[in-house]
Amino acid sequence: MSHGPLFKRRRLSPPEDRPRARKEDRDTTKDFYQHAARWNLEYDYEQRAHKGKKNVKESNRLPTKTLEGQVVQATPIAETVQDRDDDSFLGSGSEGDEDVKQQATEEHESKPQLSQRQQIVIAKEELARVAGLITENPEEHIGALNILAQHAASSNITIEKLALATQLAVYRDIIPGYRIRPASEDELRSKLSKEVKKLRTFEQALVQGYKEYVNDLAKTTRKSSTDVPEGLASLATVAISCACTLLNAVPHFNFRDQVLNILVDRMSSRIVDADFIRCREALETLFQNDEDGTASLEAVSILTSMMKSKRYHIDESVLNTFLHLRLLSEFAHKGSSKGIDKAEEGSTDGKRLKQKREFRTKRERKLLKERKVVEKELKEADAVVSHEERDKNQSEQLKLVFVAYFRILKARTPSLMGAVLEGLARYAHLINQDFFGDILEALKDLITDAETATNVDDGAHEEEFDENTARNFTRESLLCITTAFALLQGQDVAKSASALHLDLNFFTTHLYRTLLPISLNSDIELSAKSLHLPDPHAADSDPAANKKLRVNAQTTTVLLLRSLQAVLLPPTSVRSVPPLRVAAFSKQLVSSALHLPEKSCLATVGLMNTIAKTHGRRITALWHTEERKGDGVFDPLRADVEGSNPFASTVWEGEILRRHYCPKVSQGILALEKTVLESR
Repeated sequence: MSHGPLFKRRRLSPPEDRPRARKEDRDTTKDFYQHAARWNLEYDYEQRAHKGKKNVKESNRLPTKTLEGQVVQATPIAETVQDRDDDSFLGSGSEGDEDVKQQATEEHESKPQLSQRQQIVIAKEELARVAGLITENPEEHIGALNILAQHAASSNITIEKLALATQLAVYRDIIPGYRIRPASEDELRSKLSKEVKKLRTFEQALVQGYKEYVNDLAKTTRKSSTDVPEGLASLATVAISCACTLLNAVPHFNFRDQVLNILVDRMSSRIVDADFIRCREALETLFQNDEDGTASLEAVSILTSMMKSKRYHIDESVLNTFLHLRLLSEFAHKGSSKGIDKAEEGSTDGKRLKQKREFRTKRERKLLKERKVVEKELKEADAVVSHEERDKNQSEQLKLVFVAYFRILKARTPSLMGAVLEGLARYAHLINQDFFGDILEALKDLITDAETATNVDDGAHEEEFDENTARNFTRESLLCITTAFALLQGQDVAKSASALHLDLNFFTTHLYRTLLPISLNSDIELSAKSLHLPDPHAADSDPAANKKLRVNAQTTTVLLLRSLQAVLLPPTSVRSVPPLRVAAFSKQLVSSALHLPEKSCLATVGLMNTIAKTHGRRITALWHTEERKGDGVFDPLRADVEGSNPFASTVWEGEILRRHYCPKVSQGILALEKTVLESR
């Protein structure tokens, strides 16, 4: 095997430098030995830092002897790196601690704590700036809603109030006039233009922010209680006010049910305060302004559910909100708690007529279907109220209202009887005969209870109240009579009487027997809203309690006149009233006018003039004795009206009323006698 050519090694240092290097080495060695005697090598070795013991400090502690007899050097006390650094620089650990504290104090003073007033001023400026940006261009600055939400979570109650009010103003301005529906999966996957994508992003951010705002209002309103601090209660008041404003300003927008729950939850309490009244007025405004009935239906459903869960232990003003529904004046069908009697268009005797089917090709049917979809979308865009949709919503409202009324009527809830009777009287023209019989039976039982409570047969001359139930039985009985005859006005009386086997004279007899006791009531012209001083000698002299005992806003005189007009002047047929009934009531009315106050006396005399014009020939014998055809004795306290024998007496009270201190009463009596004389 052949080897390659060998390479010559090169020298690393020139050969001429080697003798000089050797000379330098010799001189250095000579100097070392000459000065070595003067070196202190042991001291240098002790002062040299040993390997691995750089951080070990010399111990000044005395050695200790163990139990085995070994002498052990005590270890030094452990110190922190900070202390060593302080000692090496400043020479004292205590002085280092003081400097650290001083440095922390200087850093804390560099960021001074603001006072609450300054925080509020800064928050106001920030809220105004952010609100202005969002209102100016909502699509560009919709993300700034999070900044407002952060201020609403502040620990300062004043800032939180300002943030809630600012959010309310912003949402009122930027919420569109339509309801935003969630986008479907197909729509999310589809390609969109830049403008449509920007609009969709704005809508989704708006809905999300509005949802968080409504949830924040709901959490805050739960703090409205008597056992919470005053600051939290005022914060809850602001939240309730914001919810009421939202319901009336944007009732069409998303999360309406949550806003309604906030109001209804506050109205479930029987404590009537400013927040309660604000929620009730907001609902009444919603009922009056709702055109299509969708929002009203949702509110009525939530209200009736709340009443049922509370077992109808609520304030009567909550039930009176049903009197503000638009179906009272717009709905034209009769119904009950079970259904609505609504005749279908193009039907005969409840049967739909068979329509001739028009032949269409497959293409025509497809085009017609697409056209209907487009028309529906156009109606929604134009916000056109459909009559069919409105009737459907109002039908559901009517059923829910009747269910609530009838359940309260059967449960005999004391504090709600007046509100229920007034409501049934207002809804009388919308009640069908199937529901009519049950209501009349319930009204009859109520009047029987009123007779037992007030003890009319024993001659009680004052309006008595039950302290345990807080009920005014006299007013309730008048409301029962008014309701019964209001129901009869919209029904076939003869058919109802024969089919339901009801004694319709029961209500007339009770009204006749209560005329004289009611005329002796000193508060006959006072209502729940009247301001008057209580009787100091009465058992219950609290004016607030007297106000609560009122079951209806109308005065007792108005209720009495409504009942008398329903009995004596029915709109269906005047001839259906027997002459003995007209004469007996006329005699009692003139006798009652002697005890009534001035305004009630004028109203009674005016009613008598109307009766004389309608039934003049039937009551002429009460003023002219030569035309009398009966004999016997008149009994004003007789149980039945016809058995009182009114033609055995004369209207001698007219001579006293001629000399009444009020000139209008005297003129009214003279006009009454003139009308009777002309009708002979």
